[in-house]
Amino acid sequence: MDLINRYKGLFARQKPLVPGVYTFQAPPDSEYPYRLHLRLEENGSGVLVVNARTVLHLNQTAAEYAYYYINGWEDKAVAGEMEKRYRVSRDQAHADYQDLADRIHELIRTPDLDPVTFLGFERTASHTEDLSAPLRLDCALTYQTTGDHRPEAAPRGRVKRELTTEEWQVILDKAWQAGIPHIVFTGGEATIRPDLIDLVKYAENLGQVTGLLTDGKRLAEPHYLNELLQSGLDHVMIVLDASNEQSWEGLRDSLREDLFITVHLTINMINQAKIVGWLRQLGEMGVMSISLSMANQNLKEQLDAARQLIADLKMDLVWDLPVPYSELNPVKLELEEAGQENQVEGAGNTWLYVEPDGDVLPGQGILVVLGNLAAELWEQIWQKRTAMKVEEQMGKI
Repeated sequence: MDLINRYKGLFARQKPLVPGVYTFQAPPDSEYPYRLHLRLEENGSGVLVVNARTVLHLNQTAAEYAYYYINGWEDKAVAGEMEKRYRVSRDQAHADYQDLADRIHELIRTPDLDPVTFLGFERTASHTEDLSAPLRLDCALTYQTTGDHRPEAAPRGRVKRELTTEEWQVILDKAWQAGIPHIVFTGGEATIRPDLIDLVKYAENLGQVTGLLTDGKRLAEPHYLNELLQSGLDHVMIVLDASNEQSWEGLRDSLREDLFITVHLTINMINQAKIVGWLRQLGEMGVMSISLSMANQNLKEQLDAARQLIADLKMDLVWDLPVPYSELNPVKLELEEAGQENQVEGAGNTWLYVEPDGDVLPGQGILVVLGNLAAELWEQIWQKRTAMKVEEQMGKI
């Protein structure tokens, strides 16, 4: 039995540690320089950010070990404390503590990391947790698109202006102070913004994990791709324009770098016959992470077949990033059929979406404005979302 499941059933009898944000910076003589940020929730679970590169979700026991690690507790002291709290042997507690420390160090040393890792939670189940703040903020820097983008790529008519660099920096500051560890820059086409790289650097310097959604075309420019790498960008989702060679070239170039790459494909009536071939080609290129959606419900059979092929190719399926038709993804549809659709309602809880003018929506395409993060306090926006959730549960909206 592993570290995550060993104490299952005992958590309810233990009072969680004091919630809050805790940080750790490795000493200068460490073999690998690293920094850790731990956010403890009221329910005892936690989120550990490793090197502003990986968001690690922890259940209560793992979160407590991380807390002791960050606060410099000696191994023997941790073992003694866990022995008292969970009635396990000191030897077992010591081994579990060392196991978590080893996992942290493995993450520090490993390239091309998945930006979100779960210890003790299924990826979907985490979206049902009551959180003190979202785990991710999707920042649509612009609704501008390149000339050959499809209309669904961005609702251009929704905003009258775009925020300045300084206004986006204010939003990133508010997000970090609220404990939001993960920022995804999207659009439109985010690479159109000349300050994208500066904003990635700003978020990374704060300590946030950063991602980018793009069609990949600018990644085919060696100088631009190198600037993105130097900025500290952690992961990229390429919304592949499979009919455009430059999009494929950007993907090929990115796969050679120290970036975690996910590729998104939208199945529509025109390309449905080509999806299988594209997926096999992506597998041959070394793509290990795929996102899928479909343009309408009539393509569910093709979506199911594509999902099975992804499993056969041993690729991971990502479903919760803001992409075209993101509500029509295989995970959500499968859970809805099983009567478990509440497990995937991450919008407004696990993540929020910021439009180019600063307006905050629960998620991409959910046209309910919670406030403007450039102009209002974070607490006002989160309180409004909390009140809306209560009303939804009571069936008022």
